[in-house]
Amino acid sequence: MSDLTTTVLKTLAEGPIADSRVAFPAHTTAQLQGTLQSLAGREMVTYKAVEEDKWELTEEGKEIVSLGSHEYRLYEEVCKGLEGLELADVASKLGASGKIGQQRAFKNGWVKKEGSKLIKSSDSVTDKTAEDLKTIESTGTLGDAKELQDLKKRKLITKVKQVWFEIEKGPEFALTVKEYATDVTTDMIQSGAWKDAAFKPYNFAAEGVQPQSGAFHPLNKVREEFRQIFFSLGFSEMPTNQYVDSGFWNFDTLFVPQKHPARDLQDTFYVKDPKEAGLPEDMEYWNNVKKVHEDGAYGSIGYRYDWKPEEAQKLVLRTHTTAVSAKMLHQLAKDPKPSKLFSIDRVFRNEAVDATHLAEFHQVEGVVADYNLTLGDLIGFMQMFFSQMGVKQLRFKPAYNPYTEPSLEIFSWHEGLGKWVEIGNSGMFRPEMLEAMGLPKDLRVHGWGLSLERPTMIKYGVSNIRELLGHKVSLDFVENNPAVRLDEGLN
Repeated sequence: MSDLTTTVLKTLAEGPIADSRVAFPAHTTAQLQGTLQSLAGREMVTYKAVEEDKWELTEEGKEIVSLGSHEYRLYEEVCKGLEGLELADVASKLGASGKIGQQRAFKNGWVKKEGSKLIKSSDSVTDKTAEDLKTIESTGTLGDAKELQDLKKRKLITKVKQVWFEIEKGPEFALTVKEYATDVTTDMIQSGAWKDAAFKPYNFAAEGVQPQSGAFHPLNKVREEFRQIFFSLGFSEMPTNQYVDSGFWNFDTLFVPQKHPARDLQDTFYVKDPKEAGLPEDMEYWNNVKKVHEDGAYGSIGYRYDWKPEEAQKLVLRTHTTAVSAKMLHQLAKDPKPSKLFSIDRVFRNEAVDATHLAEFHQVEGVVADYNLTLGDLIGFMQMFFSQMGVKQLRFKPAYNPYTEPSLEIFSWHEGLGKWVEIGNSGMFRPEMLEAMGLPKDLRVHGWGLSLERPTMIKYGVSNIRELLGHKVSLDFVENNPAVRLDEGLN
């Protein structure tokens, strides 16, 4: 029997233990928990873990408790001189904390600038920062939540989770631990000792060792949920394994003019080697696209500029999966018939990386082709599609896309934020895009798209996209988060 086990039993013999921190200050929570689990398995004790968040001072916070806040020390230095303190002397008097002290002293109205000097603007001040930190040091908290957040923002305090145990006697409590046999040995069988031996109860609730294995990334879990929704609605998946494509398929076929800002270097990644793609096999379609851009056709007046083949042949990292949709619709023109297609894959944009944007992300896209489709069909289908994800409240706002007309932005009511948020884009593909491919005039196509990252971040409570993708991703986050059900809603 270990020393800690003996100590626990002797202490408990005198009465219930309300706080293990007080009863066993020399032992860590982990040490104590192991002992309590062992004793609880023998029904000698019962215990309950109690958790509490407390605030602790950082090293800088402890320094302020000892010496005063940066702003208070600056104020004292200003008061020492009859004519104040030279601005040039702040760093030499207070070191690295001088700049912070100066900023906060200005903010508090304690000092003001007069020429090249700092002079006091208040006859007496109270060092509330130091007082608040002393309160936190002794009690672990502070009544003013706003002040707590300010101190946290200044990195003077940090939140820690404290765990302790409430312990009581169990039905088999004793001052000594009874040893149980765990195996029936040959000697026990030969001597008959097994008949009188006390065996350790078998724990059927014990979990086995977690096997080492891979895990699906949360993005893949949500992606698979989207795929099942599409399949349940009768969609077929488009091939999206070609990340590099020509400007012709990525832009020109979608009626995006060659001078459009989306084709600038600051928005699109261009391939350096090789720089150009070859000409397509269907040169009739190539010429149709050229004609639509330059002179207009199929009811359009076009853009009225000189369309350059070399611009269309430039190789780019695809900026949207609609380039794939365009290829599939071009193939559909060979055998026109109602079709429902979808894709979920990576796209690339030359964007600055921040909490909500990366240079690459995943696009979820759906396309429906049928005869005599209307805008009402698009809106109705959007409501049905998003209802499969648990999104019931939708609004549609007119928008502009080069390749769809009319176009609609899709908004959903977000309960958590208490406002409408944009969740996708949609529209009816333009006749000059479809008829140039050879599709019949009455075969119309509507499509919509949204990112895969946004619903994943909402579902898993991630506020920074860099915690979802990239080197900052926690492996525990990947391994331990279960698959989600989109029918529970994105709100």
